[in-house]
Amino acid sequence: MADSVQARPEEVGLSSRRLARVEDWMQRLVEEKKLAGLSTLVARRGRVVFHRCCGLADQARGIAMAPETIVRIYSMTKPLTSVAVMMLYEEGRFQLDDPITRFLPCFADMRVCIGGSRGKLDTVPAARDITFRDLLTHTSGLTYGFMESSPVDALYRERGVDFQTQEASLGEVVERAAALPLLAQPGQAWNYSIATDVLGHLVAVISGRSFEDFMQERVLAPLGMTDTGFHVPPDRHHRLAANYARGADGALALLDDPGESRYRTPRKLCSGGGGLVSTAGDYVRFCRMMLNRGTLDGTRLLGRKTVALMTANHLRGDMADMGQPRFSESTYEGVGFGLGFSVMLDPARAQILGTPGEYAWGGAASTAFWVDPAEEMAVILLTQLMPSSTYPLRRELRVLTYAAIED
Repeated sequence: MADSVQARPEEVGLSSRRLARVEDWMQRLVEEKKLAGLSTLVARRGRVVFHRCCGLADQARGIAMAPETIVRIYSMTKPLTSVAVMMLYEEGRFQLDDPITRFLPCFADMRVCIGGSRGKLDTVPAARDITFRDLLTHTSGLTYGFMESSPVDALYRERGVDFQTQEASLGEVVERAAALPLLAQPGQAWNYSIATDVLGHLVAVISGRSFEDFMQERVLAPLGMTDTGFHVPPDRHHRLAANYARGADGALALLDDPGESRYRTPRKLCSGGGGLVSTAGDYVRFCRMMLNRGTLDGTRLLGRKTVALMTANHLRGDMADMGQPRFSESTYEGVGFGLGFSVMLDPARAQILGTPGEYAWGGAASTAFWVDPAEEMAVILLTQLMPSSTYPLRRELRVLTYAAIED
């Protein structure tokens, strides 16, 4: 459901002249051939005041980037999965400090890697079980195979612990992960990981329904996110963008052709960590629900106290204090983590414009969003370029949009 521009920027305390710099920036990125196309949306005080598209969604077919263009949002799926989890929390199904072994016994008696090589890892017993909070905050000790920074990552690649490419069931891939050592003791370090995919499986186990059905019926449909899902229906195939990478010659190289993409058909495995496609108009509805502290258009998904808990920092200090000084193109000095989102603690320490309490996340194809409750503002960036660290798009857009605030 596309939310078109609903107000002039000046009606909500923003400058049209300064927001025009965003469009100049977008045009420059396309003209310099850094991106094929991109879309940027700014909303404040419940109204969309800026939504511009530049360039092409599909270079080969000459299809323009448009408000209705559907993109792979990858890890921007994680906040939506976290909302699904917290809806079950509100039903009293579990507590945040409950061990996940209560529902997934395959995670009993985990071991933690302390050294060695892929052939022979040195491990010690985990000091305690992984909890729901550990998964929501990425402090579970799980990892990602694509990180390529430890022998455990290598084991993930070897054993097929990948929720994007595997055709096994969600539960089968979760069980493969549970059979491998952890990277760190639960609760002791921040490591980006498959944790949210495990949460997706927990949603299915606890609710007794498939994760895809729960997401569709309990989260996406109530929010009116009609273009968001784990695949693109046939009548919308023409709206799916191509996905690109920077080639060795510097030119854009096609990674995923929308005419042949796996997103054209339903999948056996729906990834809670990175499986959704969406549009800017859909995703701003999720952001507005969060800004409204759990409700949108008369439909309440979460209580306001739950939203406050999710968007508070749950780490000991910032992510740098928890062993993660950098991730993607951003420093994590001054940035903490809540239950499904990064949380701004100190803009000066993070060396970027922002507000304490603002929460955010991004996706592997350079998509991003942030929500600033103090400024009643949400910003969404959609494009399709992997990896997200190729250019500092998010940091540049933050400066441009925050600089437009006039009141």
